[in-house]
Amino acid sequence: MDCQSCREALSARLDGETEPVPAAETDAHLAQCPACTRWQASAQALTRTIRVRPVEPEPDLVDAVLAAAPPRHIALKPRLALAAVAIVQLWLGLDQLLAGATGGQSGHGPSTHLFNEGAAWNLALGIGLTVAAVHAHRAAGLLPTLGGFVAVLVAFSVNDLLTGTATATRVVSHLPLVAGLVLLYLVARAHRRRPTPGTPAKHDHDRDHRDNSDDDDVTPQPGGRRGRGGHLRPTAHRRAA
Repeated sequence: MDCQSCREALSARLDGETEPVPAAETDAHLAQCPACTRWQASAQALTRTIRVRPVEPEPDLVDAVLAAAPPRHIALKPRLALAAVAIVQLWLGLDQLLAGATGGQSGHGPSTHLFNEGAAWNLALGIGLTVAAVHAHRAAGLLPTLGGFVAVLVAFSVNDLLTGTATATRVVSHLPLVAGLVLLYLVARAHRRRPTPGTPAKHDHDRDHRDNSDDDDVTPQPGGRRGRGGHLRPTAHRRAA
């Protein structure tokens, strides 16, 4: 082996690559070639100087990261207002229930049971609003139920006012539910934009990735149509024996 081949093999060894010649031949040449031995020592020193360097100072990013971090309590004001609405709703439900129990709706029959159902429903809504105020990630799940209830309740309230079967005071008592619906939407929207750590949330980049994946799965169909890719159909059938 000549010195050029030896040094090429040593360079490959320093770089972690496969040596062009067996390592035994390189070591045998080093044992009898002082020039290649000195070259190996200088190459090792140069490699260590390049790869091992003092750590350069980096700027302190702690303050910048903490400033950019989302607040720990998301939508604090709407959640506090939602908690207040929940307390009012619970009070109205309890007042209705106690009024029926103390003689407001005494006796037995469908009307009494219907009155108790209404009181139980108002209490359930108050409990749901309380849970949504404490756990913001649950607000979106209550939106369809409360939204549907408020829509139907508004329609019936208008009809009852026009026909005179309900007083204005009774209809005004439903305003906390309308306020709760608005606050519930605000809390759900705030959580969707900046989710609380440890809770599931949908991110925009996940939606974009899913949209791109859907575009990739679109395959041409007969007649120029485009459809989603599915299982491939067999191109031939085996004849039964």
